[in-house]
Amino acid sequence: MSVSPDDWWRGAVLYQIYPRSFMDASGDGVGDLAGVSARLDYVRSLGVDGVWLSPFFRSPMRDFGYDVSDYRDVDPLFGDLADFDEVLAAARDRRLKVVIDQVWSHSSIDHPWFQESRSSRDNPRADWYVWADPRPDGSPPNNWQAWFGGPAWTWEPQRRQYYLHNFLPGQPDLNFHCLAVRRAILDIARFWLDRGVDGFRLDVANYYVHDPLLRDNPPSGEPAPALPRDMQIHLYNSDQAGTLEFLAELRAVMDSYGARMTLGELAPGSFGLMSRYTKGRSGLHTAYAFDFLKGPMNAPRMAEKLSLWQDEDGAGWPTWAFSNHDVARVATRWGRDAPPGAAAPTFLALLLSLRGTVCLYQGEELGLPEADVPFERLRDPLGLAAWPASRGRDGCRTPMPWTSGPGGGFSVCPETWLPMSEVHRAMAVSVQEADAASHLNIARRLIAIRRSSPALSRGRFRVTSASSDLLVFERVHGDEVVLCLFSVGPQGGVVELPEGRLEPLFIHRVELEGRRAHVSAFGSVLMRLPRTATSSV
Repeated sequence: MSVSPDDWWRGAVLYQIYPRSFMDASGDGVGDLAGVSARLDYVRSLGVDGVWLSPFFRSPMRDFGYDVSDYRDVDPLFGDLADFDEVLAAARDRRLKVVIDQVWSHSSIDHPWFQESRSSRDNPRADWYVWADPRPDGSPPNNWQAWFGGPAWTWEPQRRQYYLHNFLPGQPDLNFHCLAVRRAILDIARFWLDRGVDGFRLDVANYYVHDPLLRDNPPSGEPAPALPRDMQIHLYNSDQAGTLEFLAELRAVMDSYGARMTLGELAPGSFGLMSRYTKGRSGLHTAYAFDFLKGPMNAPRMAEKLSLWQDEDGAGWPTWAFSNHDVARVATRWGRDAPPGAAAPTFLALLLSLRGTVCLYQGEELGLPEADVPFERLRDPLGLAAWPASRGRDGCRTPMPWTSGPGGGFSVCPETWLPMSEVHRAMAVSVQEADAASHLNIARRLIAIRRSSPALSRGRFRVTSASSDLLVFERVHGDEVVLCLFSVGPQGGVVELPEGRLEPLFIHRVELEGRRAHVSAFGSVLMRLPRTATSSV
């Protein structure tokens, strides 16, 4: 499969930057856009193709930027539009693409659109949000539950109606059944495309459209729910037919700008949903779901999920992520039973061997584990609502460790918005730069291997074996065949290798003995095979 310049995102590696925690240039304890610009040389040194920037727009920060009050401006906490333009310019100078978050499912309660909509039932934006009358007993119009706990409806005294919020009460859902809303959203897309961004990561893209009949969601049967949301299947408040209709409108806008792309988050989603949302030329360019952002995971289950994707034209294009700003870091989530330093290289090698686009979360290249944030320092509304059953998302959002010194080189401020992890400081960029065997330099090597290998970056994919913790698959492109072996848990194994000259590309905790690979727990090996070789695994 050849890749045109417009399809630069196929097989690309995008480095996710969470600006609040990446680099603080202003010295107030919170990361900012000037800090992003200052560290793009480091990002370029990783060998990635571009960056994905989490929200930096004006916001009251009840959900730390995922509650937008002005879609066309930068929050002063992060700088201003000139600072964003500098990020774009600095990225261009380093041949890095820039993908930015867009949060269109909902806005902030402080957005002027909502302030007008809530004021009466007959104002010009009265139907821009999802409003409904109460049931005869005064209760919410249906049983939908919000992702952060409690009903997905809040009473508005001015309108004497409930409004829908699938997340926090401060994040009212926009009404995509309203044509004016869809036009306004597409105008926002054009604003940022005209400014020069290369694409959008679309937050909860399967939650744009709701069931207009407001039917009750069915129960899930979940035996151990952490929150009420887990007790129902989100059948009617997500993934409605109108969502794909809107995405077709968006795709037409994106295509009119040339080499631009959309990356949809489908939450919690599934690989089947990813395929449906990316199939053909009218949906998302690519998407990711949460199957691999949960834990634990064994080899047979991974193989089952990965085999859902087909190679034929028009079948859709997946994106893979093992860590991000919403989940515990993969080194902890999947590697709890691993010896120190054993698991992270294998998880990274696996991620970078998959067919699709890859999202690498800041600090993942350092092998960072989840940080331990004490309750009194928690900021995440989800963690505060679910404590102690869940610690929320703050443990993956702590400041990036640049040095081992005070503040970790992130900020000169004595108290940062989240505490710097002492464990992370010992794994800082400055510490790992000097060690050729460090996880950082392993990451650079693996990214370079992927970029130089057509098979790994865009070749066909075939699982050849999956048992217990041992996963084996092949990537094939033209005359190149790459065999990928991974122990994704505490059990290793022995793999019989095919005949012919074998070229090891990467080896971690694996011993090669003749035609056998002895794979230790959390070991991995990538090797190039002769094109005529037939794998015996």
